[in-house]
Amino acid sequence: MIGYVTLGTNDLERGVKFYDAIAAELGVGRMMEFDSFVAWGELGGAPGIALTKPFDGNAATVGNGVMVALEARDEEQVKRLHALALAHGGTCEGLPGPRGDDFYAAYFRDLDGNKLNAFCTLGVP
Repeated sequence: MIGYVTLGTNDLERGVKFYDAIAAELGVGRMMEFDSFVAWGELGGAPGIALTKPFDGNAATVGNGVMVALEARDEEQVKRLHALALAHGGTCEGLPGPRGDDFYAAYFRDLDGNKLNAFCTLGVP
């Protein structure tokens, strides 16, 4: 149902470096690129993520309670994604670890304060 998620940024160039690293770890690259907008993923594939300067010209702000979840292959990739986010200037919102019986996740914010989560399911094919 979800085609892609778009997050706002006040510094596209800086934000693109952050998301290039995250996307590379997830095995995808840029699928669209314009002066004020970049999207990562595969056209016709799983939902992608995009970063954009707000169309109305106002400052980008963070949606309280909004979070984008990125599906990882396994626990090790969750850990790598969290480490990459922090290495590229993101902030920790929850260390990698189990959340319940079959869910493993880490939480972080990007350079503009948008909240993301890297997760995998445990023991679920």
